[in-house]
Amino acid sequence: MLAAIPAVAQDFSEIKLEKIATGMKYAEGPAWSTEGFLIFSDTAANKQLKLTLGRGKPDSEDATGGAIGHAYDSQGRLYTCEFRERRVTRTDKTGKMTVVAARFNGKRFNAPNDIVVRHDGHVYFTDPAFGNQQDTQELDFNGVFHVTPKGEVEAIAKWKTRPNGIALSPNGKILYVTDSDAKLIRAYDLDHPGEGRVLVEHLSGVPDGVRIDEKGNLWVAADAVYCYSAQGKLLGEIRLPEVPSNLAFGDGDLETLFITARTSLYRVKVGVKGVIPN
Repeated sequence: MLAAIPAVAQDFSEIKLEKIATGMKYAEGPAWSTEGFLIFSDTAANKQLKLTLGRGKPDSEDATGGAIGHAYDSQGRLYTCEFRERRVTRTDKTGKMTVVAARFNGKRFNAPNDIVVRHDGHVYFTDPAFGNQQDTQELDFNGVFHVTPKGEVEAIAKWKTRPNGIALSPNGKILYVTDSDAKLIRAYDLDHPGEGRVLVEHLSGVPDGVRIDEKGNLWVAADAVYCYSAQGKLLGEIRLPEVPSNLAFGDGDLETLFITARTSLYRVKVGVKGVIPN
């Protein structure tokens, strides 16, 4: 399948979309490890999957806590949003798991959804309440949270609408968050805390995951994968046979975009490197 992207976005006009795994119930939360594999979730099946390129089908293990969003830090530790356990965990290379955050001001989180870890160990995650998650909601807002390296938890934003995808600019100073209800992307200057600004609005579909390339462009999963400049200008799009949920840069050169889309995992070479903490 070919998807056209204007040359203003990248130095090419056609790219090839490839399906590399399928059979999931609801694929989400891809994150690339520099050890050469991709972690992602099958949230409806309570599974966490590991795809090592060149080894066929992904390996699968139970994720009863409800693994959804993932991110690696600069030490190669895996951070996971567990929406059923309503917490964020960290797993080191030995398999030891630590709870990073489970409550805010004594109340349980709604359902941690997506996460990003800055190169200096600061963690940022979204905490919306979708569907029946609202029935057990203890917080009176949907949050965008920050966890310091010392484990202190603060709310960067308190929304009535629902934050979803989250990502950092290449220099780690701007935090981008998608709003699934208002269909927009907000940008927060982390050096000057405030309400944030609307960077992109009127997104088509329900905006979910977002990732950043080395040029500062935003790649957003909505009813397609859209590419926006750091100034919010639409540069191009990638259409898929299924509605995309999330995405991650990976492969050896970090120029491959892995896209989870309902039952399948896709990849596409985009000709620009992604930004990951490692």
